[in-house]
Amino acid sequence: MPEKIKKRHLMDYSIFIPYLILSVIGLIMVYSSTFYLQLSRGLNPASMVISQTAFWVLSLIVIGIMYKMKTDVFKNESLVRLAIVVTGVLLAIAYLFFDAINGAKGWISLKYFSIQPAELLKIVLVWYLALILSKRQETIATDFVQTVKRPMWLVMALIAGVAIMPDFGNAAVLTLLVIILLLASGVNYTWAFKIGGGGIALSFLAIQAMNLFGKAILPAKYQYIYNRFAIYQNPFADEYGLGHQMVNGYYAMFNGGLFGRGLGNSIEKKGFLKEAQTDYIFAIVVEELGLIVAMMVLGLLIFMIARIFLVGIRSRDAFNSLICYGVGSMLLIQIFVNLGGITGIIPLTGITFPFISQGGSSLLVLSIGIGLVLNVSANEKRKQLQPYYNEQMNEK
Repeated sequence: MPEKIKKRHLMDYSIFIPYLILSVIGLIMVYSSTFYLQLSRGLNPASMVISQTAFWVLSLIVIGIMYKMKTDVFKNESLVRLAIVVTGVLLAIAYLFFDAINGAKGWISLKYFSIQPAELLKIVLVWYLALILSKRQETIATDFVQTVKRPMWLVMALIAGVAIMPDFGNAAVLTLLVIILLLASGVNYTWAFKIGGGGIALSFLAIQAMNLFGKAILPAKYQYIYNRFAIYQNPFADEYGLGHQMVNGYYAMFNGGLFGRGLGNSIEKKGFLKEAQTDYIFAIVVEELGLIVAMMVLGLLIFMIARIFLVGIRSRDAFNSLICYGVGSMLLIQIFVNLGGITGIIPLTGITFPFISQGGSSLLVLSIGIGLVLNVSANEKRKQLQPYYNEQMNEK
């Protein structure tokens, strides 16, 4: 019998090459947005980009490992449950034993690097829900509540754990991700309407309640959440206080114009934007490289996401489809939340811009997602091409 087509010949370069380009742009922008701050502190100006590069190299290794693995490994329910337990334990360790960073206790800070378990939870939930929902396709359309009731209790408990940190930005991203996966799972149109409509209604009510009653009902340690809601609609009302970050983000994008001030020439990164390398990295891209280049970067990312969704649409296996929908949605949600925050469409949440922002945990988790999608794409291609390959081998 003819042997299988080698997996190395089935790499989806329409996803992998944009990933490489975006990651390299990210490394350049991390260096550009941090070297001045590091110099002013008397530190190695390349220290942050060196750390990010180390995570990128690790990410490439992880992608290679995941690409080589058999898809059936990811369908092992015991393995995904172990990943859930490990992630839950890491969340508990971060909350109980480590100090808060920027108001949230979601980091495990070690000597040479830090990890954010909430980032890991994103890909673990995609994996978990893809497996659970794909195995219950025969009942999900007819008895949706009973089918998803037990796994959803676990999912909601984990998201609640992230919210308690408090990390409402990642909790919101995880909630949107779960809703999208449920809608893509094969649920009938009535439940799709209830889930989608209910999610929109609850979001609207939550925003209105936060605007009206947030200051009165939130405990002191959560007041920063109300402040973000209160200021995002008009940051210039408190330009030198709560609105400082958003206002300087606007200045950065205005300074850039169409063609930018030139790589390394940002004004706002010199102490005006405190999180220039993370939350506001896209504003620095616009300031230094211009709106045209920034739109090209965004377009490349959207192209990659579209290719990921296309792999999911073409997949004949429910698990493969849901993995692709989950990874593509994870990227799309992060883009919307990050850009929505820096442009004032929604309150700032502290979510990084995919592949460009500094953040080893974020880069590693997104890379795991890309590795999963590349694996799925290769296996789907093999299923389609193997019969023709066998015919040619038999003729020879």
